[in-house]
Amino acid sequence: MSEVSPYGISMKILLLIVMITLAFVAAAPAEYNPATGQDDIVFISETQEVRMGRSLSKGVEEKFGIVKDTGMQIRVSEIGQRLAAVCDRPQLAYSFIVLEGKKLEEEQRYNAFALPGGYVYMFKDMVEDMQSDDELASILAHEIGHVVAKYGIKKLQGSIGTAALQLLGTMTAKDGRTQAKSSVAIAQLMMANNRQAELEADKLSVRYLEEAGFDPKAAVKVIDRMLEKQLKGEVRHYRYFRTHPHASERKAMLNKEIEGEFGFDDYINIPPDSDAPF
Repeated sequence: MSEVSPYGISMKILLLIVMITLAFVAAAPAEYNPATGQDDIVFISETQEVRMGRSLSKGVEEKFGIVKDTGMQIRVSEIGQRLAAVCDRPQLAYSFIVLEGKKLEEEQRYNAFALPGGYVYMFKDMVEDMQSDDELASILAHEIGHVVAKYGIKKLQGSIGTAALQLLGTMTAKDGRTQAKSSVAIAQLMMANNRQAELEADKLSVRYLEEAGFDPKAAVKVIDRMLEKQLKGEVRHYRYFRTHPHASERKAMLNKEIEGEFGFDDYINIPPDSDAPF
């Protein structure tokens, strides 16, 4: 075994870091999440989560720019706060901000995302495309679902675990090809977790929309319009990594949550590789 890793670190020190990281994760207590009904292994406190989100938010706002339209900001914030008040983590100080993202490509600006701790962002292009408060609320409710389920924190913890596995693979793999394959396999597992998180956020969003007095069927309309935009766009080559579920999966999940069951069209359109929890 080489004394120095490809990262320029002593192999003994590297191995010690990996062992400590894995031991720390294994020792983390399971925490019940009322939103998902599952036990989450979380070793980042809520205080740390909020502090992390606050720090990241500064970089996000500086990079993409905040929309100066006060009326738009107030509208998005008021709808977001109605949803936050009925979610499973109402104690967080949520913020809902519209971003410009002028330097991004058009497709990238049709987006919304959430940071740990309750920082929710939506790009101006997407806000303007929403045809009602219900549709706008469906996007914000989805992002709140990510915050409630602590997806950002889980992703961070997953990244720590992935790094540890990759380091272990570097120390034990015999050749570069093996190392590359192990890295791709780990990345694919992370992508699968991303898809599952999207479906979970959709499921939570329906409940929050109903409890806040919005029409959850608007979420299905938004998915249909997203699919329409994709079909009208230029043909793309095969994408190796897929972080979001197929639109048909998301529609089936939403319809099942809204109606209590999914229809025949939903059933026949669910892809064979679907990881939707039906």
